[in-house]
Amino acid sequence: MVEDPPPDPVVNDQDSLGQADWYTFNRLIELSNSVGTVLILGLLVLINVDIGGRALFNAPVSGVPEMVRLSIVAIVFLQAAHTLKVGRITRADVIIDRVTAKWPRLSATLGVLYNITGAVLFLIILKAVYPSFVLAWRDDLFIGALGDFTAPTWPTKIIILIGCGLVAIQFSIFAWQEAKKVFQRSISSE
Repeated sequence: MVEDPPPDPVVNDQDSLGQADWYTFNRLIELSNSVGTVLILGLLVLINVDIGGRALFNAPVSGVPEMVRLSIVAIVFLQAAHTLKVGRITRADVIIDRVTAKWPRLSATLGVLYNITGAVLFLIILKAVYPSFVLAWRDDLFIGALGDFTAPTWPTKIIILIGCGLVAIQFSIFAWQEAKKVFQRSISSE
């Protein structure tokens, strides 16, 4: 069962960030998602040109496998935060739906734990990838074959870092929203 995406953070709360900050963060997520979509379309064109070149001229486009390999990773991290924001990350809702119906405060508490865990995991990925980014930047690491096609790996690494940061922030926003539900008086006590 697909549930509606969680609402955007309430921007009128005194303890929340300002409305301009939420707007900017949401636009950043949408921009990241849009760049990922453009990259998908670019790959579609590139792969079709490569296939056409192979079939018609027996001449493939150099570097297509390398560009696809780098682009797929970049696309995942460019679109992950938006996918999370709109509630399209895969998860098992059967148990959560039952818990929500009977014990809304417990459900909100589990939501806090789930979202904090997600934020921590993406921060761990960010921390793990950062040294790899520094190495790729400093040593100008690339994939491909010299004399044929080479592509630097650091742009993909920085996209991973940015994507992990955006996802961690989005998980944190959701954790904050769930935490507010835990302490609301309007939730029926168990």
